Amino acid sequence: MNNLRIVFMGTPHFSVGILEAIQSAGLNLAGIVTVADKPAGRGQLMHESPVKQFGVRNNIPVLQPLKLKDPDFISELAALNADVFVVVAFRMLPSEVWKMPKKGTFNLHASLLPDYRGAAPINWTIINGDTETGLSTFFIDEEIDTGNVIKQVRMPIGENESAGELHDRMILEGGKLVVETLQDISSDSVKPIPQTEFTHSQKRPAPKLFKENTNITWTETPETIHNLVRGLCPYPSAWTTWKNVKGELKNVKVFQTRLSDEKGNGTIQLSSTKTQLFVDTKDQKLEIVEFQVEGKKKMSAKEWLVGNSAAEWTIFFE
Repeated sequence: MNNLRIVFMGTPHFSVGILEAIQSAGLNLAGIVTVADKPAGRGQLMHESPVKQFGVRNNIPVLQPLKLKDPDFISELAALNADVFVVVAFRMLPSEVWKMPKKGTFNLHASLLPDYRGAAPINWTIINGDTETGLSTFFIDEEIDTGNVIKQVRMPIGENESAGELHDRMILEGGKLVVETLQDISSDSVKPIPQTEFTHSQKRPAPKLFKENTNITWTETPETIHNLVRGLCPYPSAWTTWKNVKGELKNVKVFQTRLSDEKGNGTIQLSSTKTQLFVDTKDQKLEIVEFQVEGKKKMSAKEWLVGNSAAEWTIFFE
C-alpha cells in the first residue's frame, strides 16, 4: 500500500484533517492540489489555503491552478504519476482530471449518499432535525455527488450538537474512512455500489447557504428554529432582525438557543429574566443563549442583559 501514489485535492481546514490521517498512516502523498493564493482581510495580504500550508510544512509538491483545464496544470498533474486522486472539499473536476489516475478518483462526502447531495450536507442534516448522519466515499463521475459508493460510516447526532461540533467529529471519522478506502483500492478489493441501489434513502438536497435560507422564521415551531440555529452554528449563522425603541433595525446573528419548559403565547416577543433572554414562539418559549447584534461583539444573553433591556427591543419581520 505504501507504493500507492496519492494526489490529494482540497482547500479548507476539514481537508487538512483528512491529509493528516493519510500521512499518519504512512501513505505516499505524491502531491497536493488546492486553490491559488488570494488577498484576504483588511490589509488584503495574500492568503494561503490550509491545505497548501500543510503541503509546504511537509515538503509535498503543491499545485495551485487558476483553471483546472489549463494545459500546463494538466501536464504537471500527469507528471506526478498518481495511482489515485483523493478529493475532499474541492471544486468540481473536469473529466480530463478525474479520469487521469488508473485506480480512479474518489471523494469524501459528509452524508450517507445519496441523501444530502450538495454543498452543505453537515448543515442540512441538523437543520432537518436528523438524529443520524454519516460519511461516504465514492468514485467521481460526470455528475455532482452521484458516483458509485465505496464505503460508508454512520454517526449519531447529539440532541443539541451544532454543525461546527459535528464537523470536527467528522474530521476524525473521515480520516479513518479515507484511509480504509485507500487500503481497499490498493488491494483491489473495492466493490462500489451504484447509488440507485440505495432505495431506502430520502435523497434530500443540501444546497448552498444564502441569506434567504438562513433567516429565522419565528412562526415555526421552537424545535424547527432550534435546529436551524444549531445547524448554522458557527457559520454562516442563523439571523434575525431586531427593532429598538428608536425605530432602528439591527441584524442579529443567533449562535445558540435552548428549548425551554415554559409555554409560549405565540406573540413572537422578547422577554427576559436577569440572566436569560427568551422569545415567545408558537408552543413554548425559546431561550436565546448566545448571539451577536450588528456592530457589537458576540456575547451571551447574560452579558447582553447587563446593559440592555429586552423591553427596548422587538423582533422585526415582514
